[in-house]
Amino acid sequence: MFEKILYPTDFSDVSKKAMGYLVQLKDAGTKEIVVLHVIDEKGIDAISRYGAGNAEAVIREITKEAMEEGKKIEKKLMQSGLNVKIRIETGVPLKEILKVEEEEKVSVIVIGSHGKTNIREMFLGSVSEKVIRKSKNPVLIVKR
Repeated sequence: MFEKILYPTDFSDVSKKAMGYLVQLKDAGTKEIVVLHVIDEKGIDAISRYGAGNAEAVIREITKEAMEEGKKIEKKLMQSGLNVKIRIETGVPLKEILKVEEEEKVSVIVIGSHGKTNIREMFLGSVSEKVIRKSKNPVLIVKR
């Protein structure tokens, strides 16, 4: 039923909690997990605009760190017998999640209820809420 899962992560605590559900879903037929981390372009734009550093160098460093975190997740999931694909994308998180959902032809999205930007989400609506509304597939939200 849930052969291929999209797991968007910002590496927050609730996102890590969601990872625990991925292994449990193996019994529901899961064979592959697509681990997705989106580098929010708004932060990169701010770096460029306000001269806080070389945006390209910052993107390279953030991508490197995200890949290192992704490899840790990959190792844990592979120990459970799951195939794992890591994708690091840059853009608007919601748009990138929906784009990868389509490209990877996933059967479900497993996402944490809140990420690292908790306070801002209370005012603007969280990425997970928007994913629920816009996704073409079932979405499993993992609460804190």
